[in-house]
Amino acid sequence: MQGTVIDGSNNFFKVECDDGNTRTCSIKGKILKTDSDYYNPLAPGDNVELDPYNIEDNKGQILSVVPRKNEFVRWNVKKRLPQLLAANLDYLLIVTTVDQPSFRPRFIDRALAQAEYQKITPVIICNKYDLIDQTEDTSVEPQLQTWEQVGYKVMRVSAKTGEGMADLAALIENHLSALVGQSGVGKSSIINVLDNTCVLKTGSLSQKYGKGCHTTTKGTLIHLELTESLMGFKGAIADIIDTPGVRRFVLHDISDQNLHLYFKEFVPFIGKCGFGMSCSHLHEKNCAVIQAVEEGAISQIRYDSWKKIANEIKTGSWED
Repeated sequence: MQGTVIDGSNNFFKVECDDGNTRTCSIKGKILKTDSDYYNPLAPGDNVELDPYNIEDNKGQILSVVPRKNEFVRWNVKKRLPQLLAANLDYLLIVTTVDQPSFRPRFIDRALAQAEYQKITPVIICNKYDLIDQTEDTSVEPQLQTWEQVGYKVMRVSAKTGEGMADLAALIENHLSALVGQSGVGKSSIINVLDNTCVLKTGSLSQKYGKGCHTTTKGTLIHLELTESLMGFKGAIADIIDTPGVRRFVLHDISDQNLHLYFKEFVPFIGKCGFGMSCSHLHEKNCAVIQAVEEGAISQIRYDSWKKIANEIKTGSWED
């Protein structure tokens, strides 16, 4: 029998099985044989094989994981191991905000690079867009436009007012998506609007630091019945993985030397420099990347972001 992992912790996983039952399952032998070294062996969205001889109505044992279409991973600084956040995604919905908490474009650029590395289609969701006329941060809209010019889909939404939520619902219909973002950006609020029968706990900002407080403590796959007023008809569905909010997204398995491969607007110029593949794209003469920046083919905003993230990887000092 096969099933899909809904959530899990402490080596016990809730698995929605092919026969319609949802079981609490442990890993047979306590060790799952995979090629990865993640500290959590499974994530929401994983498909698993169950031991047919050890299945009860509410319990089961996991034998193996079905090969994944893709996986989304971050480096967990506390555990000092890669953390598997979600598997088998159609979309990675990277959520940011105009304000409350503050706009953090570097977070988005790191998540975009990781999505490119994992070959997952990212979509940038700018929540709380109703605050755009009130924010003192004048960089928000130019940055959103820069991502659009690179070729990324950017959606300007407000879970509070409903702005853009119908378009988001239409995008995710009949797909498996995951929400990733800093604490406080409104991932749970977005889900509550997408499915008005779903009531997830939402958090407030820390008054002292202006940063979000964690409300989602573990990743969970949720089956949504998309709100009828958003879709214009009843019965539309979507699957979404709500991941725990993080203040700092740290890249996994991407070095400072190959980060440029995952800034997709850099790729057409890689290898065309005077120093070929050994060019650092920082100061060399006849650098095709630097020339592309000077000519506007690569934005100065993204080039500066690439330099900062590459330095973060090199030094191991990451910004929030």
